[in-house]
Amino acid sequence: MKKHINKIVAIIAIATTSIFTVGFTESSYFEVSKNLDIFATLFRELNIYYVDDANPGELMKTGIDAMLESLDPYTNYIPESKMEDYKMMTTGQYGGIGALIQTQKDKVVISEPYEGFGADKAGLRAGDKIIKIDGNDALGKNSSEIREFLLGQPGTTIDLVIERPGTSELLNKTVTRSEVKIKDVPYSGIVGDDVGYIRLTGFTESASSEVKAALNDLKEKGAKSIILDLRGNGGGLLRESVNIVNFFVEQGTPVVSTKGKIKDWDKEYKALSTPVDTEIPLAVLVNGGSASASEIVSGSLQDNDRAVVLGSLSFGKGLVQNVRPLSYNSKLKVTVAKYYTPSGRCIQKLDYSHKNKNGKAEDIPDSLITEFKTVNSKRSVFDGKGIAPDIEVKPNLLSNISASLLLKSLFFGYATEYRLKHETIAEAKDFSLTDNEYDEFVNYLSDKDYEYTTESEDLLVELEKATKDDKYFDDVKTEYEALKEKLKKKKKGDLYKFKDEIKYILENEIVTRYHYQIGQIEASLQHDIVLEEAIKTLKDKTLYTSILAGTNK
Repeated sequence: MKKHINKIVAIIAIATTSIFTVGFTESSYFEVSKNLDIFATLFRELNIYYVDDANPGELMKTGIDAMLESLDPYTNYIPESKMEDYKMMTTGQYGGIGALIQTQKDKVVISEPYEGFGADKAGLRAGDKIIKIDGNDALGKNSSEIREFLLGQPGTTIDLVIERPGTSELLNKTVTRSEVKIKDVPYSGIVGDDVGYIRLTGFTESASSEVKAALNDLKEKGAKSIILDLRGNGGGLLRESVNIVNFFVEQGTPVVSTKGKIKDWDKEYKALSTPVDTEIPLAVLVNGGSASASEIVSGSLQDNDRAVVLGSLSFGKGLVQNVRPLSYNSKLKVTVAKYYTPSGRCIQKLDYSHKNKNGKAEDIPDSLITEFKTVNSKRSVFDGKGIAPDIEVKPNLLSNISASLLLKSLFFGYATEYRLKHETIAEAKDFSLTDNEYDEFVNYLSDKDYEYTTESEDLLVELEKATKDDKYFDDVKTEYEALKEKLKKKKKGDLYKFKDEIKYILENEIVTRYHYQIGQIEASLQHDIVLEEAIKTLKDKTLYTSILAGTNK
C-alpha cells in the first residue's frame, strides 16, 4: 500500500515538472509548485494515516472533479474507463446494442431502439423492461449501471430477459452488439412545396459531410430555399461548424475567431473551400437548447447577413474546449478560449470567472452588454446573451397537465399499449388519433396518478397564507372553500381543455413506435409554429431581403 502511494506521489511530482513547460511566470511557477507539493504530501499522509482503508483512485478522482467544478461545467476529467463516452461525443459512434434506455421505478426500460441496429434486429421494442443481463439480475439497477453492460465490442452478443407489457411470459432475446453511428442529420426533406429542411442535431466528425449531402439532395429535388434547424443542438466540434458555414458563404469569408491565454489559441477561421450555394435564401432555427457550435453557425451566418435567424434566444455558450492527453490513457477536456463571431461579439452568457457567494455563475449584467454591427448591412447585434433571433417566435409552454403526464411516463406507457393492439399505423405525417381513441387514452388515465397543481391553485395557497397572516381568513373562509372547490371541478376538464396539445404529444410518442426517429421528426413538423414562420419568411422575398438589409421595421 505504501509503495503504491509513493508511486502516485512520484507521478504527481513528474506531472509538476511537465506543467511548467508552458505559460508560467516566475511567481506563478512558485505558487503552482508550492500547492502541488502541499497536495502530494496531504494525499500521502491521508492514505497512510486515515482510520479506514481508502481507495487512492477514488480519492484522486473526487479531488480532481471538485477542483474542476470550481471552474466551469465544460472542463472535465475523462478517465480511461469513460473513453467510450468520449469517443461517442466526438464521432457519434459507440459499440453497443443501439437503444436508448431509461429508469422507471425499479426497472430499466428500452425507451427507443435505433432503427436497423442490434436491439431493433433482435425485436426489442420501446417499453420492454430489462429483467436479466447474461443471467445477472438487473432489477434495482439504474440506467447508468445497465448501460455499462449493454456497451461492448461490435460482434459480441448479450442475452437479455425482458418483460413486455401485455405479455404474460418473460421473453429471451439475444442481441448482437454493433458499431452504432448516431446521425448528425437524422432527417431532411421538402416542406412547404419548395423549401428544403435539414435537421442538424450534433456536430460530430461527420456533421458537415451529412449537411452537404442533404443540401445537394434537396437542391436536386427542387428546393428553392433552405431551413437549417439547430434547435436543441448542444454543439460539438468547432471545425465542423466552420465547414457548415462555408457551404453558404464565399471562400475567404470570416467565420469565427478564438482568443485564449495561450497565443496558440488566438486564431481566425475563414471559409477555405468552394461554397455549395451563396445565393439560396436561408433560414436558421434556434432555441434555448442551441449552444456552442450551433451558435457559431447561426451567429456567423447572421453576422455575415447570410441567413435570417428565427426562434428564441440561444443558450449562450461562447467557450471553446480542447482535449489534452494525460497519463494512463486519461484525458482532460479544458476550456482554452472564447470564440467571437465575425462582428466581434462573444455570446457567452454566464461569467464563470466571477461567481456569487453561493459559488454560482451569474448572467453578464445588462450594463456590460455591447452593441456590434453585422458585416455588410451594419445591423445591430449584441454580445453576452446568446444569439438573439431576427424574428422571435415564442415557443408554446406546456400546460401543467401535459408536463405531469410526461414526467409520469404516461404518454410512454399508453404508446406501449397502443403498439401491442395495432400492428401498423398510417405514415408519420398522416397519422392522427380519432376522438374515440383519445377517449380511450382518457380512460387509460382513470386509475393513474398524475397529480399536479395549477397556477391558480398555487395563488390560492398564497392567498390563504396572506389572509391568515392578516387575520382575515375566518372572514373569507366560506368564499375561499367555494373557490377552491370550483377550481377542483374545472381542473377535471383539463384533459379536454388541453386536448389538442395532449393529443399532439401522444401522437408523436406513438409514431416513434412504428416509424422510429425519422417518423417522430416528420410528425412533429406538422404543427411547428417556428417552422411555419420560417417558411412564410422565405416565401416573402420582400420581407426576407429587408431583414438582411436592415431596413425592415
